[in-house]
Amino acid sequence: MAYVITQTCCNDASCVAVCPVNCIHPTPEEREFAQTEMLHIDPQTCIDCGACADACPVEAIFPEDRLTETQARFKDINADYYTAHPMPENWNPLT
Repeated sequence: MAYVITQTCCNDASCVAVCPVNCIHPTPEEREFAQTEMLHIDPQTCIDCGACADACPVEAIFPEDRLTETQARFKDINADYYTAHPMPENWNPLT
């Protein structure tokens, strides 16, 4: 199970800095960051630690199994981001 970023994301990247496996993108170092409306969590990489949810200043991050009916679509939105924007070739998750 992964965490999911929802529409209320304020895009301040607080969650990016605390993620131990670097699974939240785009990061401030990536070109897409300047134009994105929200950040996204890679469901294949997320280790379900909850650090991102704790760091989020607007409470926009939830465990996948706790999404409300109106938030459920964000599970697919997060996953679809990584279909359109595969992880960079030189990206290495932290271990």
